[in-house]
Amino acid sequence: MKIYSTILLVTLAFLFTGCSGFLYTDKPALEFQDIDYTFPVKTALQNPRVAYIDQGTGSEVIVLVHGLASNAGFWRYNIPELAKKYRVIAVDLPGYGKSQKGDYPYKLTWYAGIIKNLLDDLKIKKVNLLGHSMGGQIAIHFSLMYPEYLNKLILASPAGVEEFQKGEGDWLRSVMTINGVKLTPEDGIRRNLANNFYNFPDNLEWMVEERTRMAKASEFTEFCYAVVRSVNAMLDEPTTRLLRNIKTPTLIIHGENDWLIPNPYLNPGFTSDVFKLGEALITGSKRVEIPACGHMLQMEKPEIFNAEVLKFLAN
Repeated sequence: MKIYSTILLVTLAFLFTGCSGFLYTDKPALEFQDIDYTFPVKTALQNPRVAYIDQGTGSEVIVLVHGLASNAGFWRYNIPELAKKYRVIAVDLPGYGKSQKGDYPYKLTWYAGIIKNLLDDLKIKKVNLLGHSMGGQIAIHFSLMYPEYLNKLILASPAGVEEFQKGEGDWLRSVMTINGVKLTPEDGIRRNLANNFYNFPDNLEWMVEERTRMAKASEFTEFCYAVVRSVNAMLDEPTTRLLRNIKTPTLIIHGENDWLIPNPYLNPGFTSDVFKLGEALITGSKRVEIPACGHMLQMEKPEIFNAEVLKFLAN
Protein backbone atom coordinates (compact mmCIF):
# COMPACT_ATOMS: atom_id res chain seq x y z
CA MET A 1 0.00 0.00 0.00
CA LYS A 2 1.34 3.40 -0.89
CA ILE A 3 1.36 5.85 1.99
CA TYR A 4 1.52 9.55 1.31
CA SER A 5 1.86 12.26 3.91
CA THR A 6 3.61 15.48 4.65
CA ILE A 7 6.11 13.63 6.74
CA LEU A 8 6.47 10.65 4.44
CA LEU A 9 6.94 12.78 1.38
CA VAL A 10 9.73 13.46 1.29
CA THR A 11 10.73 10.40 3.01
CA LEU A 12 8.62 8.34 0.83
CA ALA A 13 9.79 10.46 -1.97
CA PHE A 14 12.92 8.47 -1.42
CA LEU A 15 11.71 5.21 -0.02
CA PHE A 16 9.37 2.38 -0.90
CA THR A 17 7.19 1.12 -3.83
CA GLY A 18 8.26 -0.07 -7.22
CA CYS A 19 8.27 0.76 -10.91
CA SER A 20 10.48 -0.37 -13.75
CA GLY A 21 13.75 0.62 -15.34
CA PHE A 22 17.31 0.61 -14.06
CA LEU A 23 19.38 3.25 -15.81
CA TYR A 24 21.72 4.38 -13.05
CA THR A 25 22.14 1.45 -10.67
CA ASP A 26 25.39 0.35 -12.30
CA LYS A 27 26.84 3.86 -12.51
CA PRO A 28 29.56 4.89 -10.03
CA ALA A 29 28.89 6.46 -6.66
CA LEU A 30 28.01 10.15 -6.54
CA GLU A 31 29.60 11.67 -3.46
CA PHE A 32 27.63 14.46 -1.84
CA GLN A 33 30.43 16.96 -2.44
CA ASP A 34 30.31 16.14 -6.17
CA ILE A 35 26.58 16.77 -6.69
CA ASP A 36 26.11 19.49 -9.30
CA TYR A 37 23.79 22.23 -8.01
CA THR A 38 24.54 24.35 -11.13
CA PHE A 39 25.77 27.12 -8.78
CA PRO A 40 29.00 27.56 -6.80
CA VAL A 41 28.78 26.46 -3.17
CA LYS A 42 30.34 28.20 -0.18
CA THR A 43 30.75 27.03 3.41
CA ALA A 44 30.47 28.68 6.81
CA LEU A 45 30.46 27.73 10.49
CA GLN A 46 32.14 24.70 12.05
CA ASN A 47 30.81 21.56 13.67
CA PRO A 48 28.58 21.43 11.82
CA ARG A 49 29.98 23.01 8.68
CA VAL A 50 27.14 24.49 6.60
CA ALA A 51 27.18 24.65 2.80
CA TYR A 52 25.14 27.24 0.96
CA ILE A 53 24.53 28.84 -2.43
CA ASP A 54 24.86 32.64 -2.50
CA GLN A 55 23.58 34.41 -5.62
CA GLY A 56 22.46 37.95 -6.42
CA THR A 57 23.45 41.30 -4.98
CA GLY A 58 20.16 42.87 -3.94
CA SER A 59 19.90 44.84 -0.73
CA GLU A 60 17.26 42.42 0.59
CA VAL A 61 17.98 38.75 1.30
CA ILE A 62 15.90 35.62 0.67
CA VAL A 63 16.93 32.47 2.53
CA LEU A 64 15.72 29.19 0.99
CA VAL A 65 15.35 26.10 3.21
CA HIS A 66 14.86 22.74 1.48
CA GLY A 67 12.68 19.85 2.58
CA LEU A 68 13.36 16.37 3.93
CA ALA A 69 15.91 14.24 2.05
CA SER A 70 16.67 16.98 -0.48
CA ASN A 71 19.29 19.73 -0.79
CA ALA A 72 19.95 23.30 -1.92
CA GLY A 73 20.11 22.17 -5.55
CA PHE A 74 16.36 21.63 -5.53
CA TRP A 75 16.01 25.44 -5.82
CA ARG A 76 17.86 25.59 -9.15
CA TYR A 77 14.74 26.68 -11.07
CA ASN A 78 14.02 29.53 -8.67
CA ILE A 79 17.38 31.07 -7.78
CA PRO A 80 18.10 32.77 -11.15
CA GLU A 81 14.79 34.64 -11.20
CA LEU A 82 14.80 35.56 -7.52
CA ALA A 83 18.44 36.68 -7.74
CA LYS A 84 17.57 39.35 -10.32
CA LYS A 85 16.27 41.48 -7.46
CA TYR A 86 17.42 39.85 -4.22
CA ARG A 87 20.46 38.26 -2.67
CA VAL A 88 19.47 34.59 -2.50
CA ILE A 89 20.98 32.16 -0.01
CA ALA A 90 19.98 28.51 -0.37
CA VAL A 91 21.09 26.44 2.61
CA ASP A 92 22.11 22.80 2.80
CA LEU A 93 20.83 21.78 6.21
CA PRO A 94 23.37 19.78 8.25
CA GLY A 95 22.98 16.09 7.45
CA TYR A 96 22.02 16.89 3.86
CA GLY A 97 23.75 17.83 0.63
CA LYS A 98 27.25 19.22 1.04
CA SER A 99 26.85 20.21 4.69
CA GLN A 100 28.51 18.26 7.49
CA LYS A 101 26.90 15.04 8.64
CA GLY A 102 27.24 13.27 11.96
CA ASP A 103 25.69 12.63 15.35
CA TYR A 104 23.81 15.91 15.67
CA PRO A 105 20.43 16.62 17.33
CA TYR A 106 18.58 17.10 14.02
CA LYS A 107 15.69 18.82 15.77
CA LEU A 108 13.70 21.45 13.90
CA THR A 109 14.44 24.05 16.56
CA TRP A 110 18.12 23.10 16.28
CA TYR A 111 17.95 23.67 12.52
CA ALA A 112 16.32 27.06 13.16
CA GLY A 113 19.27 27.90 15.39
CA ILE A 114 21.73 26.81 12.69
CA ILE A 115 20.08 29.20 10.22
CA LYS A 116 20.31 32.00 12.79
CA ASN A 117 24.00 31.22 13.36
CA LEU A 118 24.64 31.27 9.61
CA LEU A 119 22.98 34.68 9.29
CA ASP A 120 25.09 36.00 12.17
CA ASP A 121 28.24 34.61 10.56
CA LEU A 122 27.34 36.33 7.28
CA LYS A 123 26.43 39.53 9.18
CA ILE A 124 22.87 39.50 7.84
CA LYS A 125 20.34 41.07 10.20
CA LYS A 126 17.07 40.82 8.24
CA VAL A 127 15.81 38.23 5.75
CA ASN A 128 12.79 36.93 3.91
CA LEU A 129 12.59 33.24 4.82
CA LEU A 130 11.20 30.65 2.38
CA GLY A 131 10.86 27.03 3.49
CA HIS A 132 9.55 24.06 1.51
CA SER A 133 7.85 21.08 3.19
CA MET A 134 9.99 20.19 6.23
CA GLY A 135 11.83 23.45 5.55
CA GLY A 136 8.48 25.17 6.01
CA GLN A 137 8.07 23.66 9.46
CA ILE A 138 11.61 24.77 10.32
CA ALA A 139 10.71 28.25 9.06
CA ILE A 140 7.66 28.29 11.34
CA HIS A 141 9.88 27.56 14.34
CA PHE A 142 12.38 30.21 13.18
CA SER A 143 9.61 32.81 12.95
CA LEU A 144 8.65 32.16 16.56
CA MET A 145 12.20 31.88 17.93
CA TYR A 146 13.82 34.77 16.03
CA PRO A 147 11.07 37.09 14.74
CA GLU A 148 13.44 40.06 14.84
CA TYR A 149 15.35 38.54 11.88
CA LEU A 150 12.34 38.38 9.56
CA ASN A 151 10.81 40.72 7.03
CA LYS A 152 8.44 38.16 5.50
CA LEU A 153 7.77 34.43 5.75
CA ILE A 154 6.93 32.13 2.83
CA LEU A 155 5.69 28.60 3.50
CA ALA A 156 5.72 26.39 0.38
CA SER A 157 3.70 23.17 0.81
CA PRO A 158 4.75 23.33 4.46
CA ALA A 159 4.80 20.47 6.89
CA GLY A 160 3.52 21.39 10.31
CA VAL A 161 0.07 22.61 9.28
CA GLU A 162 -1.51 19.16 9.02
CA GLU A 163 -1.84 17.74 12.53
CA PHE A 164 -1.11 14.12 13.45
CA GLN A 165 -2.48 12.37 16.52
CA LYS A 166 -0.15 10.43 18.82
CA GLY A 167 -1.03 6.99 17.44
CA GLU A 168 -0.53 8.20 13.89
CA GLY A 169 2.86 9.61 14.80
CA ASP A 170 3.88 6.34 16.41
CA TRP A 171 3.00 4.48 13.22
CA LEU A 172 4.99 6.89 11.11
CA ARG A 173 8.00 6.39 13.36
CA SER A 174 7.71 2.62 13.07
CA VAL A 175 7.95 2.60 9.27
CA MET A 176 10.92 4.96 9.11
CA THR A 177 14.23 3.13 9.48
CA ILE A 178 17.77 3.76 8.26
CA ASN A 179 17.74 0.48 6.32
CA GLY A 180 14.42 1.41 4.75
CA VAL A 181 16.01 4.54 3.33
CA LYS A 182 19.27 2.83 2.36
CA LEU A 183 17.80 -0.13 0.51
CA THR A 184 15.32 1.60 -1.79
CA PRO A 185 16.01 0.37 -5.36
CA GLU A 186 16.10 2.62 -8.41
CA ASP A 187 12.61 1.69 -9.55
CA GLY A 188 11.24 2.63 -6.13
CA ILE A 189 13.12 5.90 -6.21
CA ARG A 190 11.64 6.78 -9.59
CA ARG A 191 8.10 5.95 -8.52
CA ASN A 192 8.33 7.84 -5.26
CA LEU A 193 9.84 10.93 -6.86
CA ALA A 194 7.00 10.95 -9.37
CA ASN A 195 4.51 10.95 -6.48
CA ASN A 196 5.77 14.43 -5.57
CA PHE A 197 4.41 15.84 -8.84
CA TYR A 198 1.08 16.18 -10.59
CA ASN A 199 2.99 15.34 -13.78
CA PHE A 200 6.65 14.34 -13.37
CA PRO A 201 8.49 16.42 -16.02
CA ASP A 202 11.07 14.75 -18.26
CA ASN A 203 13.61 17.46 -17.47
CA LEU A 204 13.75 16.28 -13.85
CA GLU A 205 15.22 12.88 -14.70
CA TRP A 206 18.42 14.12 -13.05
CA MET A 207 16.69 13.66 -9.69
CA VAL A 208 16.46 9.89 -10.23
CA GLU A 209 20.12 9.61 -11.20
CA GLU A 210 21.28 11.80 -8.32
CA ARG A 211 19.36 9.85 -5.67
CA THR A 212 20.28 6.43 -7.13
CA ARG A 213 24.00 7.14 -7.28
CA MET A 214 23.97 8.91 -3.87
CA ALA A 215 23.10 5.57 -2.32
CA LYS A 216 26.70 4.45 -2.96
CA ALA A 217 28.25 7.58 -1.43
CA SER A 218 30.58 7.26 1.55
CA GLU A 219 28.33 9.52 3.68
CA PHE A 220 25.04 7.92 2.69
CA THR A 221 24.47 6.14 6.01
CA GLU A 222 24.91 9.47 7.83
CA PHE A 223 22.41 11.03 5.40
CA CYS A 224 19.90 8.25 6.14
CA TYR A 225 20.40 8.85 9.85
CA ALA A 226 19.61 12.55 9.36
CA VAL A 227 16.44 11.68 7.40
CA VAL A 228 15.14 9.33 10.10
CA ARG A 229 15.98 11.75 12.91
CA SER A 230 14.34 14.59 10.98
CA VAL A 231 11.09 12.63 10.61
CA ASN A 232 11.03 12.09 14.36
CA ALA A 233 11.71 15.79 14.89
CA MET A 234 8.74 16.73 12.71
CA LEU A 235 6.55 14.61 14.99
CA ASP A 236 8.21 15.70 18.24
CA GLU A 237 8.01 19.43 17.48
CA PRO A 238 4.54 19.98 16.00
CA THR A 239 3.59 23.47 14.90
CA THR A 240 -0.12 23.35 14.02
CA ARG A 241 -1.14 24.86 17.33
CA LEU A 242 1.66 27.43 17.19
CA LEU A 243 0.57 29.01 13.90
CA ARG A 244 -1.64 31.60 15.59
CA ASN A 245 1.48 32.98 17.29
CA ILE A 246 3.15 33.99 14.02
CA LYS A 247 3.23 37.78 13.63
CA THR A 248 5.38 37.99 10.49
CA PRO A 249 3.61 38.72 7.16
CA THR A 250 3.16 35.25 5.68
CA LEU A 251 2.48 33.66 2.30
CA ILE A 252 1.27 30.05 2.14
CA ILE A 253 1.74 28.68 -1.37
CA HIS A 254 0.89 25.13 -2.41
CA GLY A 255 -0.12 22.91 -5.32
CA GLU A 256 -3.75 22.05 -5.92
CA ASN A 257 -2.89 18.37 -6.40
CA ASP A 258 -0.50 17.62 -3.56
CA TRP A 259 -0.71 13.84 -3.12
CA LEU A 260 1.22 14.08 0.15
CA ILE A 261 -0.83 16.65 2.06
CA PRO A 262 -3.07 15.61 3.70
CA ASN A 263 -2.38 11.94 4.28
CA PRO A 264 -5.37 10.29 2.56
CA TYR A 265 -5.31 7.31 4.94
CA LEU A 266 -4.65 9.04 8.24
CA ASN A 267 -6.24 12.41 7.44
CA PRO A 268 -8.41 12.00 4.32
CA GLY A 269 -9.49 15.27 2.74
CA PHE A 270 -8.39 18.01 0.38
CA THR A 271 -5.06 19.82 0.21
CA SER A 272 -6.79 23.19 0.09
CA ASP A 273 -8.57 22.48 3.38
CA VAL A 274 -5.25 21.94 5.18
CA PHE A 275 -3.81 25.22 4.00
CA LYS A 276 -7.05 27.14 4.45
CA LEU A 277 -6.68 26.19 8.10
CA GLY A 278 -3.14 27.58 8.08
CA GLU A 279 -4.40 30.77 6.47
CA ALA A 280 -7.09 31.12 9.15
CA LEU A 281 -4.65 30.54 12.01
CA ILE A 282 -1.89 32.92 10.82
CA THR A 283 -3.31 36.40 11.19
CA GLY A 284 -3.20 38.42 7.96
CA SER A 285 -1.61 35.63 5.93
CA LYS A 286 -2.20 35.12 2.22
CA ARG A 287 -2.73 31.76 0.51
CA VAL A 288 -2.00 30.95 -3.15
CA GLU A 289 -2.96 27.65 -4.78
CA ILE A 290 -1.24 26.61 -8.03
CA PRO A 291 -3.52 24.53 -10.30
CA ALA A 292 -2.43 21.16 -11.72
CA CYS A 293 0.58 21.07 -9.43
CA GLY A 294 1.90 18.66 -6.82
CA HIS A 295 4.07 18.86 -3.72
CA MET A 296 7.28 19.98 -5.47
CA LEU A 297 5.64 23.16 -6.72
CA GLN A 298 8.89 25.13 -6.97
CA MET A 299 10.15 22.57 -9.49
CA GLU A 300 6.94 21.62 -11.28
CA LYS A 301 5.61 25.15 -11.86
CA PRO A 302 8.66 27.37 -11.28
CA GLU A 303 7.45 30.30 -13.40
CA ILE A 304 4.21 30.63 -11.44
CA PHE A 305 5.96 29.94 -8.13
CA ASN A 306 8.65 32.55 -8.75
CA ALA A 307 6.13 35.17 -9.86
CA GLU A 308 3.94 34.67 -6.78
CA VAL A 309 6.91 34.84 -4.42
CA LEU A 310 8.22 38.02 -6.04
CA LYS A 311 4.76 39.60 -5.99
CA PHE A 312 4.36 38.86 -2.29
CA LEU A 313 7.78 40.25 -1.45
CA ALA A 314 7.16 43.41 -3.47
CA ASN A 315 3.91 44.31 -1.69
